[in-house]
Amino acid sequence: MSKQFRFFEQVNRSFDRAAALTKHDPRMLAQIRECNAVYHFTFPVKRDDGSIEVVHGWRAEHSHHKLPTKGGIRYSYMVSEDEVKALAALMTYKCAIVDAPFGGAKGGIKITRHEYSNGELERITRRYTYELKKKNFIGPGVDVPAPDYGTGAQEMAWMADTYQSLSAGELNALACVTGKPIAQGGIRGREQATGRGVYFGIRELCNDAEVMKRLGLEQGIAGKRVVVQGLGNVGFYVSKYMQEAGAVLVGLAEYEGAIGNPDGLDLDSVVKHRKDSGSILNFPGATDLETSSKALELDCDILVPAALENQVTRDNAPDVKAKIIAEAANGPTTAGADEILSEKGALVLPDTYLNAGGVTVSYFEWVKNLSHVRFGRMQKRFEEGAFHRIVGAMESHTGRLLPLEERAELTRGASEEDLVNSGLEETMALAYQTVRTTQNSYDGKANLRAAAFITAINKIALCYEDLGFFP
Repeated sequence: MSKQFRFFEQVNRSFDRAAALTKHDPRMLAQIRECNAVYHFTFPVKRDDGSIEVVHGWRAEHSHHKLPTKGGIRYSYMVSEDEVKALAALMTYKCAIVDAPFGGAKGGIKITRHEYSNGELERITRRYTYELKKKNFIGPGVDVPAPDYGTGAQEMAWMADTYQSLSAGELNALACVTGKPIAQGGIRGREQATGRGVYFGIRELCNDAEVMKRLGLEQGIAGKRVVVQGLGNVGFYVSKYMQEAGAVLVGLAEYEGAIGNPDGLDLDSVVKHRKDSGSILNFPGATDLETSSKALELDCDILVPAALENQVTRDNAPDVKAKIIAEAANGPTTAGADEILSEKGALVLPDTYLNAGGVTVSYFEWVKNLSHVRFGRMQKRFEEGAFHRIVGAMESHTGRLLPLEERAELTRGASEEDLVNSGLEETMALAYQTVRTTQNSYDGKANLRAAAFITAINKIALCYEDLGFFP
């Protein structure tokens, strides 16, 4: 059994490899690398049966080079200080790569979600928010949480409501968290954002002729055999968009097990089967795998780990057959596994770039909350009027009237969700090109993960240089 490194150490090992290729002041690199602040606290919660339970919570702010800091809140019994520090660090680099103006942060509560009632979860969430507010670890210009593993729009609504009650008269209070329900200041497209961003990132890679030639694959997503580990929010939407683009889902995995079919699995049918039976196992036409982790070893072109960290390790990396490992989860590939995959000629599309769709759209929601105007509200009708005039001129010139449905589609103004998805697509496409340009400038010395870290380091270093630090 190979040595297992702690999660934060895994992140820093990747950072150190990339930093060694740069020429930045070592003192600056040390500042970028370390976690600036960690708040660990406990509080009592009254259970529905009248008993009292002590709950542990954390919030880590990795970097204050830009404020506010930004990062999710997860509810899991696996939450620890090491985990939130590692995830906060990844958020710092992720935000820098996609030019989201935040430092990285992360938080969590050490509970197993399904063991608590809705009322108990609300009490825990509100008390957690109170503790953050008391120590100035939450606020629109301070630190802005979002959903993560085990949390969603409901928890964000409770957090926003609690923060507002503690900040009477604060105009921008709703911007204290993102990922909220639409009626509470959320933004359309946020639920699908991380999965859609992963899809855009994979699409950019698959359209890169040079990379595809090196991997011995055809350009484009169509026909690619894909395995997705995890059918939560991210995994479901990645699977959906990949399948719609013509990819073949040859394997799916969840905590209860995994299934495979070289001829392909229909996502909607698998989801329906799981809803009806409580499991993805025994799906008609598919083979049940020995364990959930065996899905990582299926023969495929693209493996998408979309669950938790440390899934592809030095122990199972030799058995991974995929030519592309697309990291939809945070830290699913260990540093040791990275080395093995690289030696095998496989390509890892790193999490620091690939799953940045969530924070990108969270950024849009934060901006919406600060501006107090829904995206599209001011220009939608104006755009439609302009399009109608253009189409009218075309019809007048050609003497042919367009069918009403075609005219309606051509003259439709952009909705909030249209603009969000367009902004996300632009962000992921530009970030990929930036990382690839960085990689090419190092003449084969940097893989995509190192190039992503270098891209982030360079942008963060520029902030410190502009402030006159480390002359």
